[in-house]
Amino acid sequence: MRAAFAARISPDDPASGLEVAEVPDAAAPDGRPDWSVVQVRAASLNHHDLWSLRGVGLSAAQLPMVLGTDAAGVVDGPNGPLDVVVHGVIGATGHGVGPTERRSLLSERYPGTLAERVAVPTWNLVPKPEELSFAEAACLPTAWLTAYRMLFTSAGLRPGDRVLVQGAGGGVSSAAIALGAAAGLEVVATSRSAAKREHATASGAVAAIEPGGRAPFRVDAVIETVGAATWSHSVKALRPGGVIVVAGATTGDQPGAELTRMFFTELRVVGATMGSKDDLEALMRFCVRSGLRPTIDATFPLSDARSALARLASGEQIGKVVVLP
Repeated sequence: MRAAFAARISPDDPASGLEVAEVPDAAAPDGRPDWSVVQVRAASLNHHDLWSLRGVGLSAAQLPMVLGTDAAGVVDGPNGPLDVVVHGVIGATGHGVGPTERRSLLSERYPGTLAERVAVPTWNLVPKPEELSFAEAACLPTAWLTAYRMLFTSAGLRPGDRVLVQGAGGGVSSAAIALGAAAGLEVVATSRSAAKREHATASGAVAAIEPGGRAPFRVDAVIETVGAATWSHSVKALRPGGVIVVAGATTGDQPGAELTRMFFTELRVVGATMGSKDDLEALMRFCVRSGLRPTIDATFPLSDARSALARLASGEQIGKVVVLP
């Protein structure tokens, strides 16, 4: 089968380390009976793929490694083909790998989804609602799932609450804006790009401001995936007792801590990493009932996966980049 894989580690030019070629066909490791092979119809990219190519979480000894954590496709069921979405967290419950294997994402220990086929524990498959296209469904399992968990589980926000989303335009942040607005939150977004600020307000944000700018009100929570560049602003934007939910640090993880302000105003910091299979099922129901759909920035054929990665690395995308085998 054809796949896009990390052939070498390239910290300065991650897309250059990606190759597309024939690789061994997807199969259950060690012939395990509780795994399934999915015919991939669409896969979406995440910054996790770029970090892997930079050598963060993926060593040269593990290469070549098929990249990708997100996919929607078709699997053989007992009564015929089934449309499914892949939940890419392997080993969180022990299903398919046993209770002693630590949690990982597809493309860390097992080959990922940027391929014609991918093998995953059968437990990790979720039925795809017919209302969602394969491309739309493939956008949900990492970025949208993380945003869903950050807003409604980690921050515990409710309709009418106020939230600041740092770095509008990325996968998690654009999802958080759309999900928050659809759920009745007052969303403020930040971006250096006028086009991304315009897209944020079109997606339901009540305001979109320059990074570090003054928000129209103090917020109950901040969705933080940027890191050092926005941390001080995130702390200052919160009301007393508010919460920052962190799921990434694309500009580094050594921010000024603002410790005095944090203890004086009794702020909380909570980490979030993706979400559970139950969260994914709930997210898809939310999309179906609300009519909300992921923003797809661009689609690329699998043969041009390097251009897709370069698009993501540029930071110019608005929403998700999708690869179609």
